[in-house]
Amino acid sequence: MTTGKLEFAILGAGAIGSIIGAHLARSGQTVTMLARGRRAQEIEQQGLRIRGLVEFTQRVSVLTDVSTFEGADVLIVATKTHGTEASLAPLKGARIGTALSIQNGLMKNGLLAAAWGTERVLGALANTSGEQLSTGETLFTRNEQLCIGELAGGVSARARRIAAAIDESGVRADAVADIESLEWSKFASWAALMVLSVTTRSVTWKYLVDPDAALVLARIVREVATLALAHRITLSDQSPLPVASIVRSSEAEAVAIIQAFGHRMKASAPGHRMSTLQDLEAGRALEIEETLGHAVRMAMQANVPSPLLGCCYALTAGIDRIRRQRPHSPLEKV
Repeated sequence: MTTGKLEFAILGAGAIGSIIGAHLARSGQTVTMLARGRRAQEIEQQGLRIRGLVEFTQRVSVLTDVSTFEGADVLIVATKTHGTEASLAPLKGARIGTALSIQNGLMKNGLLAAAWGTERVLGALANTSGEQLSTGETLFTRNEQLCIGELAGGVSARARRIAAAIDESGVRADAVADIESLEWSKFASWAALMVLSVTTRSVTWKYLVDPDAALVLARIVREVATLALAHRITLSDQSPLPVASIVRSSEAEAVAIIQAFGHRMKASAPGHRMSTLQDLEAGRALEIEETLGHAVRMAMQANVPSPLLGCCYALTAGIDRIRRQRPHSPLEKV
């Protein structure tokens, strides 16, 4: 399918936003990166520099004053989840044909709908990985699939067109009929992987193959699955982890499934680290409240027991605060 020209705006120039923006611009699409601070200066001066799976540098337009943003055919939100509502506020007057978010968590579509109306929002998720390096380069590590679909279900012409533009640029993408199921499935995977990445501080495959870590992963996935069921959502194996298989198997079988997945990741992406771990090691704030916190609050409202998820939420929130605290005197340094 040939897509023709689309006008893309990408809010957030971290790893995934940079990867998508660079590929789209290189393929001839019109792209504006909405960025600020040091990252905006890097892109203005040096372009988007991608290495890893591919290596190229792409010049692209950068807009630092988002209050002057007039609009685009497609807005892709690729920022971290904290502060999303505040980040969207200056853009609400902009002309947006379609908005989609590849952020983590389950809040994102509601925030976009509040800004531009549900009819202008597509669901989306990115099973794609990268890492923003201190040099300003973006390391592209996994190119699996970016899924786009209508919130009400089904595959529309606009979803096909946007997915095709991204796919033709070199970032694998598809229009899908069951985006809500896939978004929940990704969150079940992400929540479990995020917790283990923060607590083990390890590359991903190592805790996937460990039997005790895999057991914790399986139990977190199952709690999220219970919450999904309360919202009449059926989970899928089409996610970073095969969550449907993990849920319907015995606990021992689920551990074996996760370990097998870990061995495959060791072979295919041995250096993969969750973006949460990257943020932790860089001293950046973690995505806690809008992801795990939101899920825990949803579980409480639905009267769905989630003791492990609640403990993990409290633990990761504590780790986040402690890690980012600045000692007031040398005596406080450990």
